[in-house]
Amino acid sequence: MRILILGGTGEARALAGALVEAGHAVTTSLAGRTSDPKLPDGGLRVGGFGGIPGLCAYLRAGNFDYLVDATHPYAGLISINAVAASQSTGIPLLRLMRPEWPEPADAPWLRVASTEAAATLLPSGARALLSTGHTGLKTFLERDDCTFLVRVIEPPAEAMPAHANLLLDRPPYTLAGETALMQREAVTHLVSKNSGGSQTTAKLDAARDLGIAVVMIDRPAYGPAHEVGSVQEALAALHSEASRR
Repeated sequence: MRILILGGTGEARALAGALVEAGHAVTTSLAGRTSDPKLPDGGLRVGGFGGIPGLCAYLRAGNFDYLVDATHPYAGLISINAVAASQSTGIPLLRLMRPEWPEPADAPWLRVASTEAAATLLPSGARALLSTGHTGLKTFLERDDCTFLVRVIEPPAEAMPAHANLLLDRPPYTLAGETALMQREAVTHLVSKNSGGSQTTAKLDAARDLGIAVVMIDRPAYGPAHEVGSVQEALAALHSEASRR
């Protein structure tokens, strides 16, 4: 089959490699926001499609049999566009979405629906470790009554104000490292998205051990799709589809 994979996640790379090895014609599309991305096996394209019409045109021009959304759980618009493009073209969509982190029963999170709600929830005087990426960063930085440690992989466009410090770092993280960081910076709140996976879960363990409040931004809803939670499940679904062709 000819398969278009959306996403630069580790799961997307693993899926692309396995599909190429199985003899499928795979193209992976990256958003192009990371300066030095890890590249997948198979074909590669970088950059946006130009909205739903552009994605539809690319799918048709490439004669793709299947569309796989293996983007980050908070990728946003591209996941919404994938649903619409699948419905418009009739090309089936498989969503590979890593499972959410479970909320500890004995250390409940402060759950919110958006970055705006998370920023509003922080009490005055909070010292927050922001582990939310670039999206919505400006909303937090407007809270000049709080202190922020902004941890991102790539430098953001926003200049850091006096009440915020920038930490450029790339996962995976360790429990010892996260614990030391939170203690050194006297963190009172961890603000996170429920991205799932094992690469950054140490921050949650450290916050729980230290009694630090966790503000968790819930995942958005992207619309109907056949959804699986692992590369193995995605492979099984695609191989099953290929066997019927």
